[in-house]
Amino acid sequence: MKNISKIVLTGGPCAGKTTGMSWIQNAFEERGYSVLFVPETATELISGGVAPWSCASNTVYQKYQMRLQTEKERIFEEAASGMQAEKILIVCDRGALDNKAYMSAQEFEQVLESAGTNEVELRDNYDAVFHLVTAAKGAEQFYTTDNNHARTETVEEAAALDDKLIAAWTGHPHLRIIDNSGDFEEKMRHLIAEIASFLGEPEPYEIERKFLIKYPDTGLLEAIPNCQKVEIIQTYLTSDPGEEVRVRQRGGDGYYTYYETRKRTVTGLKRVEIERRLTKDEYLSCLMKADPSRRQIRKDRYCLADRGQYFEIDIYPFWDDKAIMEIELTRPDEEIRFPDMLQVIREVTDEEAYKNSSLAAIST
Repeated sequence: MKNISKIVLTGGPCAGKTTGMSWIQNAFEERGYSVLFVPETATELISGGVAPWSCASNTVYQKYQMRLQTEKERIFEEAASGMQAEKILIVCDRGALDNKAYMSAQEFEQVLESAGTNEVELRDNYDAVFHLVTAAKGAEQFYTTDNNHARTETVEEAAALDDKLIAAWTGHPHLRIIDNSGDFEEKMRHLIAEIASFLGEPEPYEIERKFLIKYPDTGLLEAIPNCQKVEIIQTYLTSDPGEEVRVRQRGGDGYYTYYETRKRTVTGLKRVEIERRLTKDEYLSCLMKADPSRRQIRKDRYCLADRGQYFEIDIYPFWDDKAIMEIELTRPDEEIRFPDMLQVIREVTDEEAYKNSSLAAIST
């Protein structure tokens, strides 16, 4: 069966995207992938003379950019579906939601309306998003505008834009942030490791740690730019022993995407996880196979990007004093930098009672 994955490589100015694409091509062609690159749309337009300052307004320019971005991606997906290769990786040099960082909220709504889409569908149209942090945050001595004539930001402006880009993608189920904690080569190796982990190379492992936390201040979370609330309805299906199968409706404001996830535990921390996107009709059909011994889990998930790590905070309607916080890791020994606004009670990764499958049996 043909396996086509579409990912976004994004990041602040002077983050290493150009070099990162070279590393991606070398690393994954060796793993048997055909790697396709969708060029950065903003650079194409601005270099060609179509820019926010040359168009009638920024909103007009952003409408052009959105149209070109989505059409390019459609063509690459169509081409990929007709290729002979069994494994194809489409890498978008920035995705459609990057545009949000360059617009006001009102402008963004006008662009969405013009494109006939919504933020949930636009964001979750990509299988994964990998954000390279700008050199202006943690590696200032290497920040330069010389290698991209479309780049004009100062160090301070680049750092602020980096934050806006992270905020734009926060809420995606597979957002990974690659910071400047090591040297540049280590940053590139980290990027490749994160993409390989997502693609399941050599096997689709998920390394996840789970913590019981005190009920957070949701008003504070919702006021943070790099935090996004997502509504989730999770239904467990009948499955074979040793395997867990669930379907999930994910989104908000009346707009949703749908997924099926199959999990098999290898160790307490490590699990094999295979996820696929569903159409709405496929999702509704799956609901007919719901496990009668478990109820649906409904929860509000707050996706929080904080200091280079991505946390998922689940608020359940049957608790008013506690919540669950999860984080996916690249390595079992990776250090976790807990957000200051959250109070951790204890780790519950291996506690059966705090798994969603167990909570489904007791929730009301």
